[in-house]
Amino acid sequence: MHNTRYAPNGMVCSVDHLASAAGVAALDRGGSAADAAIAANAVLAVVAPHMCGLGGDLFALVHDGSVTALNASGRAGSGADPARLRAEGHTRMPHLHDIRSVPVPGCVDGWLALHARHGRLPMAELLRPAIGLARDGFPASPLMVAGARTAAGRPGGGDFAEVRAAGDRVTRPGVARALQAVADGGRDGFYLGEFGQGLIELGDGEYTAADLAAPMADWVEPLRVRAFGHDVWSMPPNSQGYLLLMSLAILDGLDLPGSPRHPAWAHLLAEAARAAGHDRPALLHEDAKDLLDPGEIARRRALVQPAGRLRVPVPAADGDTTYLCAVDGDGMGVSLIQSNASGFGGMLFEPRTGINLHNRGIGFSLRPGHPAEYGPGRRPPHTLAPALITRPGGALRTVVGTMGGDAQPQILAQIITRLLHHGEEPGQALAAPRWRLAGGGTGFDTWDAPDDVVLDLEEGTTWADGLAALGHPVRTLPYGGSFGHAHLVDVRPDGMLAGAADPRSLVGAALGR
Repeated sequence: MHNTRYAPNGMVCSVDHLASAAGVAALDRGGSAADAAIAANAVLAVVAPHMCGLGGDLFALVHDGSVTALNASGRAGSGADPARLRAEGHTRMPHLHDIRSVPVPGCVDGWLALHARHGRLPMAELLRPAIGLARDGFPASPLMVAGARTAAGRPGGGDFAEVRAAGDRVTRPGVARALQAVADGGRDGFYLGEFGQGLIELGDGEYTAADLAAPMADWVEPLRVRAFGHDVWSMPPNSQGYLLLMSLAILDGLDLPGSPRHPAWAHLLAEAARAAGHDRPALLHEDAKDLLDPGEIARRRALVQPAGRLRVPVPAADGDTTYLCAVDGDGMGVSLIQSNASGFGGMLFEPRTGINLHNRGIGFSLRPGHPAEYGPGRRPPHTLAPALITRPGGALRTVVGTMGGDAQPQILAQIITRLLHHGEEPGQALAAPRWRLAGGGTGFDTWDAPDDVVLDLEEGTTWADGLAALGHPVRTLPYGGSFGHAHLVDVRPDGMLAGAADPRSLVGAALGR
């Protein structure tokens, strides 16, 4: 099933209909696409703690005549000590239950920066729907239930103690207070208030008050490549957005089959992703430069062979996220992604508000001297990679993104190729079965052994036999969330909006006005 929705004056797509409705309500009151994105994301921070929240990070691309990029990813606290972790026997950052994998969350700073530059409605008005849901209750979504049982057993996870089945009422009074603190007191109400004090206490030396006083959001220059007759934009490092752009630039020079149903289509896209990403652990860090050099793109394109699987060199040296997009009647588009990293994050909860904390610090390296080594004030490499597409003259074409950990660039490359190269409708491009490259099992370790990755195929694909014949190790998995939740809004030449929410999200919605 694939449903494309159409609207003339604005649209919001997200993983939950309650969030999309809050965004459209902001548009109805005269708000901008940025206002709609904030309102929707605030609701998701309440109703989708298994994907995102106030304890996570945020990236956004905005088209408002030109394209700008917002990096609201947090930094490690002043107490970050890689030598201590190594002395404890760690060779990589702890995945769960360890505060050291929790950089200061950047989400709220991201909202405030986006609002300061592009907002029209008062922040308190934008947060009101989320505050009401957190205070009065909301129905547990089907995708929340399994993780909620685990979260309820953790210190501070009491909000989820009564969740047994989809539709059960959930209240989050501490989150309501934290959102009200943002509405009343801005960033200081959050970072220096109840949440910030609780985070310092939980950190027990990992953070100082000065760490929380320093804003986490920066406006940065986006990255861009030309592919399929359009300009495709994504985030610069510390995001892995360059992998999407490099993959598309590689594909733009290859002879793709006429139909995505052909195994050679999946083969070439997967090989482009492997050629782009195999050395990501060595290259991706917050200070990385020149990752999209045309000569390097051409060299990697030459590695891709139609007749067989590439053997990639090893470099020397299930992720959970939510994506939403909004377009308003004036043509502003926002592509926003916000994440806890792993499901409920590190399964740590700030004790005063019950806000679950991300574990995005798992992206740091513990190798001494590595450019992404864990350390005070550093940003970790990020899987978050929102995308935005413009027409050759600069007009907005598409806002698009997905959850999916390491697989985000791979999922987006498939959707964008279907949309731009094959002319599929948004709903068709999103609903089509996908492939992904899979490594050790966490969703964040694909490139640890790049030549050993398995090509996971979503149930319903037509590629398995052909890919196996080309040398790919393949396995088939059920259709669903293991292959991301993507959403997009496409702006047609006549200005009509066409959008879709991923059917894998079960309660997602593309709503327009």
